[in-house]
Amino acid sequence: MDAKTETTDLNVARAARFDTATLSDALDKLGIAGQCYRVKPRDNSFRMAGRAWTLLYGPAGSPPGTVGDYIDDVPPGSVIVLDNGGRENATVWGDILTEIAHRRGIAGTVIDGVCRDTYLCRELGYAVFSKDHWMRTGKDRVQVEATGVPVNIGDARVAPGDIVIGDSDGVIVIPKEHEDKVLQAAEAIDAAESHIREAVRGGMRLDEARRQFKYHQLQTRQDA
Repeated sequence: MDAKTETTDLNVARAARFDTATLSDALDKLGIAGQCYRVKPRDNSFRMAGRAWTLLYGPAGSPPGTVGDYIDDVPPGSVIVLDNGGRENATVWGDILTEIAHRRGIAGTVIDGVCRDTYLCRELGYAVFSKDHWMRTGKDRVQVEATGVPVNIGDARVAPGDIVIGDSDGVIVIPKEHEDKVLQAAEAIDAAESHIREAVRGGMRLDEARRQFKYHQLQTRQDA
């Protein structure tokens, strides 16, 4: 493993230590819009961390193109990020993809749109995050436009290789070019909040603990 790969893996591990709320605050501090609006886990127990592998969908042409046979090309540990334009009338993910992704060690799937066959992702513990779920297929309704390109997920830009974190509160995207600063900010926020909790448990008033550990400055905007 070269130094660059090792650093990449370390940053995913660093990010995975935090919940999405802490990472959201870190993104806000740096003025980065990385919160995926209305994208939620299909089960609140799901947690996910990895690098984005992206795919963009568009309306089906005539004749229609394929919804995609890409799954065997996705590296283990990746998060599959599917931009279906927020469509809620046709799905692009179901039980066959869930089974194969789980078997291949893929970290999870994020969809700007809907999925189906949610029973299997819950049964296997394979993390799927989407705007909703519904049964109607995307076949002959949408088709793959491109893979390995920047996409939109819940109003957040996701580029290939960005860090993607998901938990019961939703999905966060950390842009590759800013990940060190975001993770440093998250570590500082997490440490300050831990100190505040410890102080309050020791009998300190919350307002005093927040003043002492500069709680109200934690999300004060600074340039990324």
